Amino acid sequence: MDSETVIFAAETGSFEMRKPELLERRNAKWRQYPSDVIPAFVADMDFRIAPAIQRAIQHSVEAFDYGYPMRDGGKADRAVASAFVNRMKNVCGWDVAEAQVLVLADLVQAIYASVMAFSDPGDGVIVQMPSYPPFRDAIATTGRTCVPLTMQATDRSYVFDLEALEATVDANTKIFMLCNPQNPTGRAFTRDELLEVLAFVEKHDLIVISDEIHSDLVYHGTRHIPFASLSPSAAARTVTLNSATKSFNIPGLRCAVAYFGTEELMQRFHKRIPVRLIGSVNSIGIDATVAAWTEAQPWLDEVLNHLKEMRDHVVATLRREIPGIRFQVPDATYLIWLDCSDLGIEGSAFDFFLERARIGFSPGEAFHPECEKFVRMNFATSKPILDEMLDRMITAVRSNRR
Repeated sequence: MDSETVIFAAETGSFEMRKPELLERRNAKWRQYPSDVIPAFVADMDFRIAPAIQRAIQHSVEAFDYGYPMRDGGKADRAVASAFVNRMKNVCGWDVAEAQVLVLADLVQAIYASVMAFSDPGDGVIVQMPSYPPFRDAIATTGRTCVPLTMQATDRSYVFDLEALEATVDANTKIFMLCNPQNPTGRAFTRDELLEVLAFVEKHDLIVISDEIHSDLVYHGTRHIPFASLSPSAAARTVTLNSATKSFNIPGLRCAVAYFGTEELMQRFHKRIPVRLIGSVNSIGIDATVAAWTEAQPWLDEVLNHLKEMRDHVVATLRREIPGIRFQVPDATYLIWLDCSDLGIEGSAFDFFLERARIGFSPGEAFHPECEKFVRMNFATSKPILDEMLDRMITAVRSNRR
């Protein structure tokens, strides 16, 4: 296989994408930088989508079916809600009430809307740090106060200290923003850790906004546990956010869900956020999401096998060739959080690798202002492309030592 080929096994055999095809895509990943830069930033995979999803999209295209959508004699968004309910039951053993599923176009929109619904300007919102940038943007732009919960690196993982958090929480703290699996560290939290969070939020009477968009991307030996599934008490205070867009590689189709653990919680949300303000999802996004959650699991199983191989390859190569880069092996996601503080780099790690290796990582400071020496690496690509990326990193770091 040549270095410009992405090989990917799926339902009916091998799907190949050459690098020129990737460069022809009109998406942010392959268009943001010049063609000599290997992109490894935005959470997008270099694979063709599942055949089941492609068929669902082609059905609408071939029928010229772009009118106001209905599915199964009802509102089209209910097809997404039903698919979510069934998937949570089948994958997580979690019973979800379809009437409490709100379907909307964008998970970030749901983050903003939930912050505005369950807090007032000046109120505190707890967020894990480092964090997905829109979390902090939602807090800042709506006039709330960020209460950081630091993800601390241990020998094997990232953890947080709820005892230390006690000193920063007061009566004006209203929301605990949970990201599980966590972005950018790739942690998938254990039941015991989540129970500790539950005890904390119950003590302080906090609403939990639980972003679980990476929940399908957990590796063997790890299990995703929806926070709201812990107990009726957890459900009563939790808005669960999810989408097929990350795990099934369809972010441009814009479809997500917000699940309210009780009808009362959903009513509280809509008192501040009218349903018309949320808008509606386009028909192709609906069909793609339903196909993903109901038909595309064989594709995802192959994806996870490939991603685990790529994760392990990155881990082994960096430990052997660039031991100065510190990291913990992610439990989930196709992202790895790299601490380059010991490499002797002047300026940011992002600038160093962009200029010296022609790799476009995600800058660490986007996830935490104090993480200039970190980068987030996306390894959801083929081994030839990943090998080229790793070779460039090794060459740049060794050259810098001289």
